[in-house]
Amino acid sequence: MAVTKRGLIGWRRNACAAAFLLALSACGTDTRPGGSTHANGRPDPAPMVSMALPPASPSRAPAPPSGLVDEIARLSAGFSGKKGIAIRAVDDGWTVESGGRQRLPQQSVSKLWVAMTLLSLRDQGRARLDEPLVVRPEDLTLFHQPIAMLVKGDGYHTTVGELMTRALTQSDNTANDRLLTYVGGPDAVRAMIAAKRLGDIRFGPGERLLQAKTAGLTWQPAFALAGAFQAARNRLDPAARTAALDAYVSDPPDGAAPIAIADALARLARGELLSETSTRILLDTMEASRTGHARLRAAIPADWKIAHKTGTGQDLGRRNAGFNDVGLLTAPDGRRFAIAVMIGDTTEDIRQRQLLIQDVAAAVARHAGPPRGPVAVAN
Repeated sequence: MAVTKRGLIGWRRNACAAAFLLALSACGTDTRPGGSTHANGRPDPAPMVSMALPPASPSRAPAPPSGLVDEIARLSAGFSGKKGIAIRAVDDGWTVESGGRQRLPQQSVSKLWVAMTLLSLRDQGRARLDEPLVVRPEDLTLFHQPIAMLVKGDGYHTTVGELMTRALTQSDNTANDRLLTYVGGPDAVRAMIAAKRLGDIRFGPGERLLQAKTAGLTWQPAFALAGAFQAARNRLDPAARTAALDAYVSDPPDGAAPIAIADALARLARGELLSETSTRILLDTMEASRTGHARLRAAIPADWKIAHKTGTGQDLGRRNAGFNDVGLLTAPDGRRFAIAVMIGDTTEDIRQRQLLIQDVAAAVARHAGPPRGPVAVAN
């Protein structure tokens, strides 16, 4: 039979198509779409799909109120001397600060860390607030120590809890130093600060050694007698006192960054540092503080709450080294703000120092607190 050229080409095309279909059928089939089977009868492994995932976005705190940022900057710029301001919204997470990362003298603000060390030991079962203690004449310190009037005969018999209350609410130096001895001394407080990662917060050697060195003196037990320390300080050469104060201000052994203190207070309020009971004890005691009526407390609205601790350093002429108030402000709607206002070295008079602290508290209430209702105007 004769085969034309065109027929031969068509036959070749059909043969190729048949060969392709035969090869395809030899691969096997599966009832599942896309399924296949190896010669040993096991199914192919599921195909792996590699897909690049975007990195997780870090959670961001909301921006602080712009009016508060502007006002804090203005207040800081208008006050002469070394100062630092830090505000941290406990519940919202934002922060406002001006000069808040420099170490400034804490003075009696450092009593907070002694109390926190005590309550941390309580949480570990190593301290009791009802444990009896005696304050003896050799325990007396200097400056503000109301407990000294009670130390008679064999001493003043009290408890650990009462000493903490006196230290925080009256800023009693002797009560605090006696408590410091009970918890294990300055090294124990420093260990607590490190263990709880409180940041740039130092703890000094205790009231007697700290204040004596700041004045240019070496501590002597006789300085605990009324007026003895001040008399010895007044006899010093003014240049020696200035040099000692300069050294203290430039590198305070009790120095702390306001932002670190505000952060520690925020963590305390969130229950991250102490047990629930110890947290409540500390905050309740700070709420009962009777010091600093012309500082933070003077500027907050009547429906706000405050738990705070003040600190005041020595004067040399018009110069002051350490004028502070730190605490937790709670708005009527329950939102909380940790605040630290610290004046490290200034010649501004005491009224201006008080006003700076008051103005910061008022700014928080005005810009970060709940909206205030309209003020009724009497006809």
